[in-house]
Amino acid sequence: MRTMKRTREELATFLRARRERLLPSDVGLPSGGRRRTPGLRREEVAALAGVGLTWYTWLEQGRDIGVSATFLDNLAKVFKLDASERRHLFLLAHERPPTEPGKTWCEVPALIRRLIDDMAQHPAYVLNLRWDVLIYNSAANHLFHFGQHPPVRRNLLWMLFTDPDLRELFIDWDTQAPRILSSFRRDYARANQETDIRELVDELQKVSPEFNTWWKQHDVHAPCDGTRDFQVDGEVVTFEHTSLTIDENRHLRLVVYAQS
Repeated sequence: MRTMKRTREELATFLRARRERLLPSDVGLPSGGRRRTPGLRREEVAALAGVGLTWYTWLEQGRDIGVSATFLDNLAKVFKLDASERRHLFLLAHERPPTEPGKTWCEVPALIRRLIDDMAQHPAYVLNLRWDVLIYNSAANHLFHFGQHPPVRRNLLWMLFTDPDLRELFIDWDTQAPRILSSFRRDYARANQETDIRELVDELQKVSPEFNTWWKQHDVHAPCDGTRDFQVDGEVVTFEHTSLTIDENRHLRLVVYAQS
């Protein structure tokens, strides 16, 4: 089992390595001539991160001191960490991952596009943290009619509460919708609130009375998988469904339906 002492030692090593890989010019500082050691000086990192030199030195020495999420975010910016490195920093310092940006729109890898196209008989689509539908196959479009919505409104949560056709698709929408919403709430809790995920919730609270009511109840149910009944071409059709994480750092999730 990893001990706190080992965690602090790993954090200290990680910070030194990231400090030493940066040049002063990388962060807008003059080079200042020859340096005895590579990279930035501790006092430069401390100043850029907005903390005292002694405090930062203790942190880099692996001492047992507390750090705030705000400071870690500042440090991630100073060291120009990517999403994976930022997550690693938080895990070492807090032993838990950071809140994540809600703005997760990105290009889906071509291989994933080929994969869902190959699953032609099964409705499949890819969601990001905000539940934007990034790509989908023809079976998913036939079932959910994603193509009827412009890309900026091709959001599963938005469609669930504003699209009357999608509402009619669900058997017992009044039961299914709040459960789906509770699943979204888990992703919402992971996201930085100063993002477009917050704007999505604010807008839905204004346009959908049901969303506004259920959102205030703060219900959280089990993971959103299992079976769902849909009204398809005048018949009740039961689908099994599940989701698979395909890119943890960008929060991409593949959702697949299979007719029972």
